[in-house]
Amino acid sequence: MKPAPFKYVAPESLDDAVALLRRHGQEGKILAGGQSLVPLLNMRLARPAVIIDLNRLRPLDYIKNGKDVRIGAMTRQRVAELSPLVRQKLPLLAEALRYVGHPQIRNRGTIGGSIAHADPSAELPAVLAALEGKVVLQNGRGTRTLGADAFFLTYLTTALQPDELLVEVRIPAHDHLGTAFLEVARRHGDYALVGVAAVVDWNGGRARDVRLTFTGVGGVPVRVAEAEAAATGRPLTDAVLAEVSRIVSAGLDPEADIHASAEYRKHVAGVLAERALRVAVTRAQRRERDTR
Repeated sequence: MKPAPFKYVAPESLDDAVALLRRHGQEGKILAGGQSLVPLLNMRLARPAVIIDLNRLRPLDYIKNGKDVRIGAMTRQRVAELSPLVRQKLPLLAEALRYVGHPQIRNRGTIGGSIAHADPSAELPAVLAALEGKVVLQNGRGTRTLGADAFFLTYLTTALQPDELLVEVRIPAHDHLGTAFLEVARRHGDYALVGVAAVVDWNGGRARDVRLTFTGVGGVPVRVAEAEAAATGRPLTDAVLAEVSRIVSAGLDPEADIHASAEYRKHVAGVLAERALRVAVTRAQRRERDTR
């Protein structure tokens, strides 16, 4: 199929892009990498009157170091994946990016585009939620910064207003923590049936803090607070990990679809939680030894 007719504009500046959004509102659609939008256009699931192409906005393509690593919304996923700074300071993001489609997809797909699209099976929203990162949104009146819990609302829906652009992603450096990202998909590059981002703050043989964020089990990235609490302050022995796995499987309430049943997703989530925590702890212990 081919898309319905639309007007195409390619603003030269961020101010121009914001002005176009203000003018066209819900009739306008942002084109970043196009990896999600173009299929929707071709299937006529999206019928915008105007496409606003951001690919000339080079100031939104950057990775900057600091307490939080700041990533411009138009930074290509492949650039972030191969960035030495991202690999050093944001190892969970670097690992998760390898699961996003294929290299050809990541060459065009953008960090901001994936997060703004808010597919609950996608990797980057889960990473943002697990690391308690933030997004910066801008319109003609100024900017505002939201955490992942306030930004993601439900399936493919965020707190972005019709006249707002996602311009920056801020993720706390976590090279001192143990992290792991795992997922199960029918084929490499497909959207995951279930995925998990695990974060462990390890000290003195115990987990001081644990975060588990899942993809594919709800309308937004899902954290299981009871499972995190069961692992926190404990040595994460086989028995503790088995308990965490049971809590995850019991605590999730995913929907069934043509790809997997709800029970399958619950079971896989528990298994992945245990495996991811084992990997995260091993990495945290290695970092602990290396810093002595």
